[in-house]
Amino acid sequence: MLRSLTLRCLLVLTFVFPFSASTLADTFVFTAIPDEDETRLVERFQGVADYLSEQLDVDVRYIPVKSYAAAVTAFRNNQVQLAWFGGLSGVQARRLVPGSEALAQGLEDQAFETYFIAHRNTGLSESDALQEDLRDRTFTFGSKGSTSGRLMPEHFVREHFEAAPEEVFSRVGFSGNHTRTLRLVEAGTFEVGALNFQVWEKELADGNIDTEAVSVIWRTPSYPDYQWTVRGDVDERFGAGFKDRVRQALLDLDDPELLASFPRTRFIPAENADYEPIRVVAEQIGILD
Repeated sequence: MLRSLTLRCLLVLTFVFPFSASTLADTFVFTAIPDEDETRLVERFQGVADYLSEQLDVDVRYIPVKSYAAAVTAFRNNQVQLAWFGGLSGVQARRLVPGSEALAQGLEDQAFETYFIAHRNTGLSESDALQEDLRDRTFTFGSKGSTSGRLMPEHFVREHFEAAPEEVFSRVGFSGNHTRTLRLVEAGTFEVGALNFQVWEKELADGNIDTEAVSVIWRTPSYPDYQWTVRGDVDERFGAGFKDRVRQALLDLDDPELLASFPRTRFIPAENADYEPIRVVAEQIGILD
């Protein structure tokens, strides 16, 4: 029994980290928060890995993770040196790894938005403000660690209703990612949900939304969100100037198909101070100590 359990554990570790420790020492590894369907993420970030490997002249690997918390943990433990974080997960990771830096963000990430969506059976229509009719509805956020799927929508709910979501809605759920939020509301499993506006717009453009079943009812004020964050010790491991080379490679990424998969127009410089509003809100809600 013990031998069987040990074998299973080794197989799991091999699947998650399919290369040896000696290989890892020479490999620049990155991950990303699992905010969408896993298949799409693997396709997107394998393209990024190939691009960075060519630009940096080192072996670059992308490792998928199962949760936002796992992405932060992998970054803290130096299992990955670079990560595509949301605003909140980036703040969390940089607090845990002193010296880490936000390098680049999408042009659209300077002024990100969350869409509140509702099933047609609610009778809710689009409004310029949160509606009192949201009270006692069933409501789903995305991941508990999501900026656009949890932190900021919760902030705006608390601000408007002067109460926690559990006091406003009849039932509160966490779907795990933006795509699932969309599908749950579309199916009527939850009456209302909050998701990343980019996911909605891309799914809409691709014809993947039943607009007879679900619609946008409110668009939040804008806030800073996603960014690439790198550990501060990469120069020690990969050579002087490596961090700056990573930043420049991200800023130079201009493959239209790869950018569209994010979807982003281009990447622009970012710094830790850009995400101070996210830190403040997270502390106010009690997500950060």
